[in-house]
Amino acid sequence: MADDSERVPPPFPESEQRETDPADGESDEDSDDFEGEDIFTGNSQPSEPKKDPLPPAAPTTSTTTTTSSNTKTNGLHSDDEEQDIFAEATVELALDSPLNNRKREPAQAKPSAPGPSLTVTGPSTLKPPPAKTFEELEEEEEKDAFELNIAVTNPEKVGDGMNAYMAYKVSTQTNLPMFKCKTYTVKRRFSDFLGLYEKLSEKHSQNGYIVPPPPEKSILGMTKVKVGKEDSSSVEFVERRRASLERYLQRVVSHPSLLQDPDVREFLEKDELPRAVSTQALSGAGFLKMINRATDAVSRMTIKMNESDIWFEEKLLEVESEDQHLRKLLSVVETLVNHRKELSSNTAMFAKSVAMLGSSEDNTALSRALSQLAEVEDKIEQLHQDQACNDFFILAELFADYIRLLTAVRGSFDHRMKTWQRWQDAQTTLQKKRENEAKLLWANKPDKLQQAKDEISEWESKVTQYERDFERVSATVRKEVLRFEKEKATDFKNQLVRYLETLLHSHQQLIKYWEAFLPEAKAIA
Repeated sequence: MADDSERVPPPFPESEQRETDPADGESDEDSDDFEGEDIFTGNSQPSEPKKDPLPPAAPTTSTTTTTSSNTKTNGLHSDDEEQDIFAEATVELALDSPLNNRKREPAQAKPSAPGPSLTVTGPSTLKPPPAKTFEELEEEEEKDAFELNIAVTNPEKVGDGMNAYMAYKVSTQTNLPMFKCKTYTVKRRFSDFLGLYEKLSEKHSQNGYIVPPPPEKSILGMTKVKVGKEDSSSVEFVERRRASLERYLQRVVSHPSLLQDPDVREFLEKDELPRAVSTQALSGAGFLKMINRATDAVSRMTIKMNESDIWFEEKLLEVESEDQHLRKLLSVVETLVNHRKELSSNTAMFAKSVAMLGSSEDNTALSRALSQLAEVEDKIEQLHQDQACNDFFILAELFADYIRLLTAVRGSFDHRMKTWQRWQDAQTTLQKKRENEAKLLWANKPDKLQQAKDEISEWESKVTQYERDFERVSATVRKEVLRFEKEKATDFKNQLVRYLETLLHSHQQLIKYWEAFLPEAKAIA
């Protein structure tokens, strides 16, 4: 027997299993089918590939079963079988979805050779599209944003004397669902704009939001308008204020949080608003605001905040440096505007002198050339005047707006510092309460001990709440500063491109005027 066992090789494990358990054929097929389905659903479980179902054949002996199983295990098939398998797999996987395959019948495993059906056409190999970045989502959101256009036009003087005021027409066109109508037109005076700012600042500034400030008051400019002095400075003042109020409203409604405020919708929709009495410069409220601003300035100098995030410290230094540079740049642009106005005035005087000289000249060709030169100088004088207006309304007003906005940005940092200081004060108070409790325990005064414990519990909850407020305000300030920097870059780009276009148009017109005059100059005999 020993010799026979050495000469006869041991049977394959699969053949032993099939010979010992011939009744488990159905369960094996079911398990193969289940494992084959896991390949397509993403579960990588090892499974033996099996052949496609063949037509029923006559019963064979155990030797035949062993041979066929060995054939499956080794992956040996004829060419005809491989072609049929690949064609069938391609049709099934290309036309049927994974859900339909689950509903109909379990997917069948394919040969162990690297077939394209498992690596190419299988649903499990389809990679999901890459996740979009936060910036891309923001850009798509901006593209899908609702339309909201606001214009401040038609400044009109209402009343006479020192009781007169300027009323502005505020027109709104929108398709936002929060508004009842698509178009609104209301009349607003300057104090209404100031009142809107006071309401928004009181509600949102303490939470770290950057509330855009309105244009500043000008007692001298408004006094000229009230007394009815119609000169170029009064007209320029009114136009400057109108444009500033329009930009102020556009910045307010472009802020996602401020737009949701009911006071903003009331300002744009309601025909009549209650008069804002706390916006007068010489009122008690105005005097109180001056005191509060002075107090805040002293607090900034005295309170030294232990900054835990270097980002806020760096941004605050950047804001202060940018504010200084913008103030210097605004001063230079204002000087440029004055020089252009002087150039325009001198050019007009030069044109008049040349015209008088041409009228007194006896030489016909020279007289005609001088008259043409006077006309050219008149046109150039208008170009200088227009360019002075562009310098003022495009550059100077842009810098003035952002100087006020940087003040609001510093205000958000100040509110964050106040929140931190409140948190620190609460911690100091809590420490004192705990020390008081320790003294009561040492002095053995149980009658006051419970009250001390209640106070400690109260201040512990306050410390926790103030810490959360500080974290919330810090996150808001960070988000607001990043949004402000993004809008500033876009705004500066648009205004600078617009300014360069006006300069280019002005120089093109200047070249056109001199080219038209050149033949007249050459015709002088």
